[in-house]
Amino acid sequence: MFKVMLGLLLATGITLAATPWVRRQAFRWGAVDRPDARKVHRGIMPRLGGLAVYAGFVAAVLATMHLTPGICGLLLGMTLITLLGAVDDMRGLSPRVKLAGQVAAALVLLPFGVQVYFVTNPLNGHIIELGWLAVPVTIFWVVAVANAVNLIDGLDGLASGVSCIAALTMAVVGWTQWKFFGAAGQREVIVLALILAAALVGFLRYNFHPAKIFLGDSGSLLLGYALAVMAVMGLTKSVTAVSVLVPMVILGIPLLDTFFAVLRRYHRHRPIFQPDKEHLHHQLLALGLSHRQAVLVIYGISALLGASAVVLNLVATDQALALLVILAVLTITAANRVGVIGGAPEKDRQVSGKL
Repeated sequence: MFKVMLGLLLATGITLAATPWVRRQAFRWGAVDRPDARKVHRGIMPRLGGLAVYAGFVAAVLATMHLTPGICGLLLGMTLITLLGAVDDMRGLSPRVKLAGQVAAALVLLPFGVQVYFVTNPLNGHIIELGWLAVPVTIFWVVAVANAVNLIDGLDGLASGVSCIAALTMAVVGWTQWKFFGAAGQREVIVLALILAAALVGFLRYNFHPAKIFLGDSGSLLLGYALAVMAVMGLTKSVTAVSVLVPMVILGIPLLDTFFAVLRRYHRHRPIFQPDKEHLHHQLLALGLSHRQAVLVIYGISALLGASAVVLNLVATDQALALLVILAVLTITAANRVGVIGGAPEKDRQVSGKL
């Protein structure tokens, strides 16, 4: 317990101390975010915040945890994805190069045994061995979650706060699986998730509205990568019937926002990767919420999904499936009401006065 507490203090303290230095270096290295028609901020903002989160997390892990193969794979992959994001923050990379780098960071995990070897059929609880499909499924999961967190990084403190809530939820779910179901390997993931949350608490001191620094791709890709890998290391290895769905519920905000963006762009015959200003946070602003209110509303939704994930992990399979149906109906209804799926009508945008 002493080592865990020390790790949390180190993660928060080092991130707090490193963030101002990273902020100064971001201006010096030209890693800044300039406002445009799609973005909410109005001034030039430093990026590279991911470097501070990386420093706090890695230092705490190295100082307080035993370096198992899984942790080594996680740290190596996090290093690669953070470097990739930092270069993009400073120089800009093409989508193809970024995707190749993300795939490479996911491939790094394989020699260390971090893969989705099996999934559990939520209908009958039977184990489905993936065999050779374990590799592409693992790569797809890691790259998808990394990009999903990257896409929601549109308001001060949004991606970092949502990721903090997701990490805390993973720790709670991991604890319940370890305590009540005897799931092996959960303690390692519990501590990793808590350390990540502690580092983000330190970073939010500078990132919550009005932000003094942004995560940048170095941070948003790092957070998505770390959360995806922790899910693979722990939550997906549970043999509970709904274990395959629990990480998806925990990461519901970034995954659903990305999914709805793809549907929206496909329906309008637009390129899937073409940015727009109709993500959940944009639509909440268009409804008249302030910057801070929009972020807090999404925090609340993330916390609700996190609580639902904990419940899913504890109830019987039929009850879990019923809860999932209710969540799906409520999510689709709410998303359609705020315009995340089809976008808000143009006249509504004009009335709201928002772009």
